[in-house]
Amino acid sequence: MVAAEPGLRGRRRIVSTLTLGGLAVAQAMVGGWALLAPENFYAAFPAAGHAWVSLLPPFNEHLVRDVGALSLALAVLLAVAAVRATRVLVRTAVVAFAVYSVPHTVFHGLHLDGFPSADAVGQMAGFALQLALAAVALLATVGATSAREANDSIAVKV
Repeated sequence: MVAAEPGLRGRRRIVSTLTLGGLAVAQAMVGGWALLAPENFYAAFPAAGHAWVSLLPPFNEHLVRDVGALSLALAVLLAVAAVRATRVLVRTAVVAFAVYSVPHTVFHGLHLDGFPSADAVGQMAGFALQLALAAVALLATVGATSAREANDSIAVKV
């Protein structure tokens, strides 16, 4: 029998819950929009007058819906990690988010041609903020805040 890993406590729990919760909400909003209204997402994301996705044509309904569904799946993992706030789950969610968001950020950083300056800066700042939130959540899992927490995290009994 595997003992359940205790959740993070105190500030570490608050930090991981808020950062991962924020990332989950963002992924859910973007994913839901892309999945349910792919043409509108393509033409209007992130806001009217700032259609970033359409600056990278062509439109592909299948691709936009798939990205939306995958974003929703990632939102589920981030939300569960935010609520449970165990070291293993928080770390797993952060790594999963990084596997998606780092290449996504690099791609967009290399394809800013045609973007108005303010939109290019806004887009990259948004990516940087999300990566920073993920890093903060990961840092919340480093080290122990008490002797009990240290003992709880040494080994899982089988």
